[in-house]
Amino acid sequence: MPVTRQGFVLGTAATFATIGIITPARAADFELKYGHDLPAEHPINVRSVEAFGRIRKATNGRVNFKSFPTSQLGSDPSMIAQLRSGALESLAMPGAFLNQIAPLASIENLAYAYPNRETVFKAMDGDLGTVVRDDIQTKGGMVVLEKIWENGFREITSSIKPIHNVADLAGLKIRVSPGEIRVDTFKSLGASPTPIALSELYTSLQTHVIDAQENPLLLIDQQKFYEVQKYVSMSDHIWSGYWTLFNQDVWNKLGKGLQDVISREMIKAVLDARNDNVILNRSVRDKLARRGMKFNDVDKGSFKAKLVEAKYYERWRDKFGPKAWAALEKYANKLA
Repeated sequence: MPVTRQGFVLGTAATFATIGIITPARAADFELKYGHDLPAEHPINVRSVEAFGRIRKATNGRVNFKSFPTSQLGSDPSMIAQLRSGALESLAMPGAFLNQIAPLASIENLAYAYPNRETVFKAMDGDLGTVVRDDIQTKGGMVVLEKIWENGFREITSSIKPIHNVADLAGLKIRVSPGEIRVDTFKSLGASPTPIALSELYTSLQTHVIDAQENPLLLIDQQKFYEVQKYVSMSDHIWSGYWTLFNQDVWNKLGKGLQDVISREMIKAVLDARNDNVILNRSVRDKLARRGMKFNDVDKGSFKAKLVEAKYYERWRDKFGPKAWAALEKYANKLA
């Protein structure tokens, strides 16, 4: 099979992501660990590792990152705790996982808030993102870099039946990633959601602890859920991203010069990864279909109507407060 340039770039970087950054000849002034729960071959990890190489070169070896994908450093709550204590220097983390520390961080996950990814980026690169980052930094004591990584719009998979409309979700045992808003979304839709870490999800599906899950297509492929799931229902119910976070004390010790290099290269990495998602998502649906997964469209109107009936938007408008909601409404679909 021919190897495309894109495949070579992603595959090579993923290899380096797995083995970590090669230690430069001179000892680095700052050896920094970077944790997250995604596979090594995911664009977020691949482009992070590329950025770390550029950072090492631009700082003459003073700053050396090592990536730890696939929850190697612990669960998401554990990595957040490690970051805040200083045991871990940096990580990539979904906003929804930060909601107990900074409630506004989960606003990116409000169901059917955004009509498309272009609107998401206008919001998260604009006023809404500013409000979210301020909340994380003020309440969480963590430094948040400017741009958010894209994980993508999430789809529902199941081993037992396709989901055509909201009635098909009634009582469905579905895994959701940890985070209050994701649990509440599926409760409001009538399902029976269970929070399970990504690292434990495949086994939970394989043993039928749960019958369904929801994730972007790229992760469905990379995590090999096609081996334990049959149906993919294209619900596009939530968009999810990852913020790049740093321990505040570590960030301060770096000083402005090194901070600027890191910020610049990580912004480039985020934008590159967003482009990767466009390229990869063009083929991933066909790839999953060839592996036996059956796709169907979803009556999204029935989902939205059920959320309105459950007063979902009113509830989250009150939780997020008027300032964040006003920032959201500059970009969002009409909600509450």
